[in-house]
Amino acid sequence: MGESMTAPMLKYAYFPGCVAQGACRELYMSTQAMTQALGIELVELKKAACCGSGTFKEDSQLLEDTVNARNIALAEQLNLPLLTHCSTCQGVIGHVDERLKEAQQTNTEYFNQVNTLLSEQHCSPYQGSTEVKHLLWALVGDYGLEALTLQVKHKLSGLRCAAFYGCYLLRAQKSLPFDDPVHPSSMENVFLALDATPIYYQGRTQCCGWPLASYATEQSFMMAGSRIQEAIVAGADCLITPCPLCHLNLDSRQPEVEKIMGAKLGLPVLHLPQLVGLALGIAPKKLGLEKHVVSTQPVLQQLGLG
Repeated sequence: MGESMTAPMLKYAYFPGCVAQGACRELYMSTQAMTQALGIELVELKKAACCGSGTFKEDSQLLEDTVNARNIALAEQLNLPLLTHCSTCQGVIGHVDERLKEAQQTNTEYFNQVNTLLSEQHCSPYQGSTEVKHLLWALVGDYGLEALTLQVKHKLSGLRCAAFYGCYLLRAQKSLPFDDPVHPSSMENVFLALDATPIYYQGRTQCCGWPLASYATEQSFMMAGSRIQEAIVAGADCLITPCPLCHLNLDSRQPEVEKIMGAKLGLPVLHLPQLVGLALGIAPKKLGLEKHVVSTQPVLQQLGLG
């Protein structure tokens, strides 16, 4: 017989971001519960600033780079990778990290300009010595799917899960070490590790419409509705997203989306750590599953947890 696999000991500098501490508090709750169950240690970066969600660069690229160089430097001080559970934060901070690492080699004037601004604010310099990693990449690349399968206490057998990757996670960075930006499979591989059934549909890698919501609301809701309808037609019991901003448009605004679409949708939308947490045997309330706008009870009942 082969040797039994032990769970890896992992530790990250945790960047929770803004939305998970506000409108999507259940993401913060479920990330804490899931990582604790897996033995993953999180050191929360309480002094970190908002990544800007891509808006800072509309005024100043230097502003976006400096703010997020400071965020990364906080993780570097701990000699830990920076972990985020938000695709938008991953896209913004990860791309800044790529850009500054490149500037460190090819544009030292700009690189030094960023660090000079940090120094003037009495902040530690950016060194380019760590990684920026989404929770999904940590599960797939660091913890490992085989180790995750061994931790499953409640198999999600028969649950048909449709991944909603969205934009930032797949296409914001130049390199994507744990997936293919055009034909991704990492979330579906997580579903399989939990014994759930992956559902494939056209809109899983497209935009949810959130970036348009403040100035083109109807178009935004039509985009969200199209994604949800495509998943329903494909046979999904629920959508699973790695991004709280996508969750806001797909779950919190689903009643408004239904009015625009002229159709009842009612598809539950779960955060990735909520789904994993259910398979780990964590109580639904501890995962914040009662906090959603679209009821998650159909999912819980299907799994015998409702």
